Amino acid sequence: METLMFVVLITFLLNLPFGWLREGVRKFSPLWFLYVHLPIPFIIALRIGLGVPWKFAPLLIAIAVLGQFVGARLRRRQFASLNLEE
Repeated sequence: METLMFVVLITFLLNLPFGWLREGVRKFSPLWFLYVHLPIPFIIALRIGLGVPWKFAPLLIAIAVLGQFVGARLRRRQFASLNLEE
């Protein structure tokens, strides 16, 4: 169980900066696709390396999407607050 929680945490944390970066580029551009998909091989390698079964793949996908969403939201909030301060 600790291994699964570790992989979930790393999946979330790894996707935060990519969500942040993704928010700053045009949707469906090459960089957008890169930021969405680049963390996936690392998460798969981590899952396989630590022996987390395939049945948890949907959970990890959901956590990755959540990490991307939160990262993008943090960027929007920061830039909104910067615009209010000027």
